[in-house]
Amino acid sequence: MANIKDTEDSYFVSKSQKKRDMDALQDLGKTLTEYAPARLKKIPMSDNLREALAEMHRITANGARARQLQYIGKLMRTEDVEPIRAGLAAIEGKSQTEIARMHRLEKLRERFLEDETMLTEIGNLYPAADLHRLRQLRRNAIKERTENKPPKAYREIFQILRDFEEGGVQAEHPHHNSDDESAHSQHAHPQTERAHPDE
Repeated sequence: MANIKDTEDSYFVSKSQKKRDMDALQDLGKTLTEYAPARLKKIPMSDNLREALAEMHRITANGARARQLQYIGKLMRTEDVEPIRAGLAAIEGKSQTEIARMHRLEKLRERFLEDETMLTEIGNLYPAADLHRLRQLRRNAIKERTENKPPKAYREIFQILRDFEEGGVQAEHPHHNSDDESAHSQHAHPQTERAHPDE
């Protein structure tokens, strides 16, 4: 019986991990659509994906755009995503340190979704964290996956972790006012040139 249960648990984890990976690829594809094709020329990707991204900017109907975004997400499954992530990071002016920090937060989010007891570690890392809110978001994120809904809570968990991470970095520099620093964090990087829907 134990072996059967272990097999079932392994299957569930494997299936859940696959869903998380697909959500991450869908998010990455969505990020790519926010840039004009000319901005993506130096990012290595397949011709099919490049054409699908260009087509996205020619589509105006909401329903058609949603279908195209799903298609882009499907194409992302066969792409080598690390060069794409690195290319986007270069466009957005992110340093290697920033990229590593983002990856670490993504892993922390995944561990939290797999194990609710990770709340204790999160509380130790970020004492000001609203653990009750994070617990609720975790439940919502799991429900979203089960019901195949957009990963709103999943993204919000990452945003909260990132905000607390940035808050921790600011705390190491006491000569800055926290309110000023918060405002600065929203404008620290110039707004990258993004494409308008009608481009």
